[in-house]
Amino acid sequence: MGVRGAWDYPGMAEQIEDTSDPRLWKRDGWIAKVIKNEDDDGWAVEMSRHGESEPALTTPWTMGRDKKNPKPLDPPSFHTLVKTAREVLMRHEQQLRAKLHRSVSVTVDDRAVKVDLDIVPDEDDPHAIMVAVDERSGEELRSARVAPTVKLNATSAARFVRTGEA
Repeated sequence: MGVRGAWDYPGMAEQIEDTSDPRLWKRDGWIAKVIKNEDDDGWAVEMSRHGESEPALTTPWTMGRDKKNPKPLDPPSFHTLVKTAREVLMRHEQQLRAKLHRSVSVTVDDRAVKVDLDIVPDEDDPHAIMVAVDERSGEELRSARVAPTVKLNATSAARFVRTGEA
């Protein structure tokens, strides 16, 4: 067993020791743990990034030949689980970005303008940043801090470009 620090997300320099037990694998910053399935008599596997409190993926796991114990983890299964967990995290991040970012293009005074609204979900000070950019030149025309509840549509975007009010 060697020590690795091959994290697949930036800022994590911490190292953990590789483990390859039948029910617990730690490798490349990921932890796979075979657990008893709470919903039935079967087994499940939890995939977590080291240091994260919640698993990125929990999925059913295959029974062993004795039909009582789980099948041991092996390299191909572990790599498939890591790939699946990464995809799940990527989809969650994409959904969060889509929820927190809106964009609309409008024409104001014969000028094509893109207006972006980026919500900042701060617990103490939730807000959004609205920015209008000339689509041809890339010049920022206007930027303002606005309420996170602002509804961005063609009408509100044009009003923001003209008056600065969201």
